[in-house]
Amino acid sequence: MPVPLSILDLAPLVSGGTVGDALRRTLDLARSAEHFGYHRYWVAEHHFTPGVASAQPALLLGQIAAVTDHIRLGSGAVQTGHQTALSIVEQFGLLDALHPGRFDLGIGRSGQAKKEALRQERVHREPQQERVVDGLLIPKPFSWAPIFASDRTALAASLLSQPGAEPLALGEILDQIEALLAGPYADGKGNAVTAVPGAGSDLELWLLGSSGGESARTAGARSLPFAANYHVAPAKVLEAAEAYRESFVASAARPEPHLMVSADVVVAEDDATARRLAAPYAHWVRSIRTGLGAVPFPSEAEAAAATWTEADRELVADRVSTQFVGSPQTVAEGLRTLQRVTGADELLITTITYDHADRVRSFELLAKEWSS
Repeated sequence: MPVPLSILDLAPLVSGGTVGDALRRTLDLARSAEHFGYHRYWVAEHHFTPGVASAQPALLLGQIAAVTDHIRLGSGAVQTGHQTALSIVEQFGLLDALHPGRFDLGIGRSGQAKKEALRQERVHREPQQERVVDGLLIPKPFSWAPIFASDRTALAASLLSQPGAEPLALGEILDQIEALLAGPYADGKGNAVTAVPGAGSDLELWLLGSSGGESARTAGARSLPFAANYHVAPAKVLEAAEAYRESFVASAARPEPHLMVSADVVVAEDDATARRLAAPYAHWVRSIRTGLGAVPFPSEAEAAAATWTEADRELVADRVSTQFVGSPQTVAEGLRTLQRVTGADELLITTITYDHADRVRSFELLAKEWSS
């Protein structure tokens, strides 16, 4: 029996579209995903990104929950560097109070991710070359250092936190989140407070990560499920999976590790049509990799008219070469390879096309092929 398929949605804007258009399309896609049989529907958290409307996961998840019945919903991921543990627990506690037992609280480190990424680059001083592992392409890693060092990144960071505020270490904020969910939260001096809503909520806590660093190791040590990003950081997916499993400590609640791996996918009736629909993807990735933030997803004509240099092509090569594009049979074969090589217990699929109907159709075709 194939592993479950889930969806990660950015609520993408397209060229000429509006935020309202993007959000209404997310609601429509979530309804369709539930009908197609997808296991989970997660939304991202991105800020100051012209082409992404998913900036506040909890708010968007509340809207999705209201138009769906049973599909699990979650965050991929709440960025802990920008919020307190209490605000996160209250937001997701409210969701659970209204729609009990349906939510995954996916956690990412955000503010701490910059330090971890730079640490990982120092660890891997020798350049890693592209390779194929049992049929799965593992490209050369991409360096985020120039983007992290940019003035635009500094401006965004200044607006995402209070002056002088320092994000808690991952372990500390997880301790607080778990204690608040268990409730009441005590200080050891006889004082206690209870998060309302939040305490007693039926949430599944996840960690997400793009390397074999702290998030993967912490998820394993705490017996939490872990999501590794092949679609964002394909060069690091195997080390992330390995670090998670090596660190895993069995618990009564989770005796075995549970790994979900993401993949960027475009499916159409045939390979040629899928390649045409996916053609603007490189242009969209280039906007991210140059530090501008994802632009609204361009039309095929706009993408075709764009000027490219060899440096541009190199900039996006790892993302383009690891996108699964083609007929349902072609993509399913690629995803089976990804699942086999990583040992994933679940796959998290993300898809962007210019036309919303093509996007919905992509998920429909994949679901049918995967379950056949």
